[in-house]
Amino acid sequence: MDKLNRRSALVFGVVAAAAAVVKPAASQTMDTGTGKDTTLTPGVVQHAYGEGPAIIPGFKSVAMRDIIMQPGSKTGDNAMKDAMVCHITEGELRLVQDGKT
Repeated sequence: MDKLNRRSALVFGVVAAAAAVVKPAASQTMDTGTGKDTTLTPGVVQHAYGEGPAIIPGFKSVAMRDIIMQPGSKTGDNAMKDAMVCHITEGELRLVQDGKT
């Protein structure tokens, strides 16, 4: 390290800064302070956060809720009554609808 010039120092600084920012990815934890928890089936809990006016054209209101499923848990044959947007934060989910996986 006898020849440490500005360019080398800058590269070392950028690498060190990038290493300090990197952290392992993890899903968000459920906030149990607000809302209402409902056990749907063994291993499946719904956490409702509430409902409010929608800014999406064609919809009057939107509701936010989490469905927390333990590995190996199942739900019954539930038809979607309303339009939904689903986001899976961790793991995998296998759906079977009309006999198709």
